[in-house]
Amino acid sequence: MAGKKPENKKKIFVLDTSVILYNHNAINNFEDNDVAIPITVLEELDNFKKGNDTKNFEAREFIRFLDSISGKLTMTNWRRLDGPEKGKFRVIMNEQSRRDARHVFGEDKADHRILNAALKLKEDHPDRKVVLVSKDINLRLKAKAMNLPAEDFETGKIKNINTLYTGKNVLTGVSGEVIDSLYANGFCSLEDLNIAKPYPNHYFILKGYHASALAFYNPVTERIERVEKHAVARIMPRNAEQVFALHALLNPEVKLVTLQGVAGTGKTLLALAGAWEQRRSFKQVYMARPIVPLSNKDIGYLPGDVNSKINPYMEPLWDNLKYIQDQFGEQDKEYRHINDAIESEKLMITPLAYIRGRSISNVIFIVDEAQNLTPHEIKTIITRAGENTKIIFTGDIYQIDTPYLDSQSNGLSVLIDRLKQNAIYAHIRLEKGERSELANLANKLL
Repeated sequence: MAGKKPENKKKIFVLDTSVILYNHNAINNFEDNDVAIPITVLEELDNFKKGNDTKNFEAREFIRFLDSISGKLTMTNWRRLDGPEKGKFRVIMNEQSRRDARHVFGEDKADHRILNAALKLKEDHPDRKVVLVSKDINLRLKAKAMNLPAEDFETGKIKNINTLYTGKNVLTGVSGEVIDSLYANGFCSLEDLNIAKPYPNHYFILKGYHASALAFYNPVTERIERVEKHAVARIMPRNAEQVFALHALLNPEVKLVTLQGVAGTGKTLLALAGAWEQRRSFKQVYMARPIVPLSNKDIGYLPGDVNSKINPYMEPLWDNLKYIQDQFGEQDKEYRHINDAIESEKLMITPLAYIRGRSISNVIFIVDEAQNLTPHEIKTIITRAGENTKIIFTGDIYQIDTPYLDSQSNGLSVLIDRLKQNAIYAHIRLEKGERSELANLANKLL
């Protein structure tokens, strides 16, 4: 058939467990090349199939997929994947290669058996390129040390993280008449700034020779409209990006907001302040963050009851809430309102896992540390949103605590990249640290 590769030109990709747990549909993302799954991977997936985490869901879905396409036939021989443009797949039963990774690295463990399976496949198909695909950097390095090509699972990754959407632009040389019009009328046209149509809810720092202004592109009116600086829950924004962030958070037309920036830029504080300001428009305010346990052990290993286990992970959210509360005197109504909201569960701080499976309606929902979520986890959260729901994701894409995720593949980066053209979405990258001079020094020099 025209356009088809000769059999010996097709690659064979060997997938390890981390790829399946990242994306259960990974097997269908290798065009017309062939895909092999070591039997050890199926054994590891069996250990992951029980539970409510996303990795458990991915394991179950992949197992179901293999069951559906195998039918009554075995999987030890090459079987065609669904679709004429797809390659074949098989399960590798023989994990005994001539050069044994278990002996080379001095340990019999799953990673080394997976390496052996790939090496054995390379021996059996000397005319074809065999590539190990893994999200585990160390396993890829071990494969390369044994002269086995290895690569990351690239599907869905951001190609160039340095060009990731920032949500804002600085325009210089703006005429005084345009800036005067912004202050007098509250808006100007795209033609006034001589710019092409920007992304919806894109923000601008407009600098003239004698004055400047902050503005954004309103996709409803299709105009550039002025953004004013004002305090929210007595939190006064300290730079242009923080002004933009609060504007996006308070914009009723925007249902999804992402705030990205390094530690100390005010992401979580601004999100909490914006959510508290809008509490009367929603039934509840949810604040959640993923739990990434130390050494990747489940929190069940920690001593104490469930609250004792999760409280250390939730402390940063409580700290920011206390900071907002401390802007008011103890006798102030607003101070007491925050305590009342916590007691009545109008305002809830909870681990992200506790809201999985729930329908999120009439809620403003903050997800902190979103860089530790996979794209599928981000999608799962957003698809739970019901009527009158606003979701806010905050995080630092360069500070990732979850194995097998990086700045290009984490859910927050993918979300920012893919949603920037939507009218109900706004994003701002916060760049200037405002926590303290000491924190800024550490971010800059250490």
